Amino acid sequence: MKPFFVAGLIVMVVGIVLLFVPIPHSENHGVKAGDTRIEVTTTHHERVSPIVSAVLIIAGAGLMLGGRSR
Repeated sequence: MKPFFVAGLIVMVVGIVLLFVPIPHSENHGVKAGDTRIEVTTTHHERVSPIVSAVLIIAGAGLMLGGRSR
């Protein structure tokens, strides 16, 4: 397989995976007063915009078509 085909396949798979798998994001919030410390950890699961995924899928398909064997 040619390098462009493999790169296109990887980009296309990443685009498809980003449609369904959320990306976790954690934040720590806390207050410290003397020796006392109070912390709260919040976790958000964010998804990538479908437009970004569509661009990756189309770019991957273009690379696959450009790198196919003749």
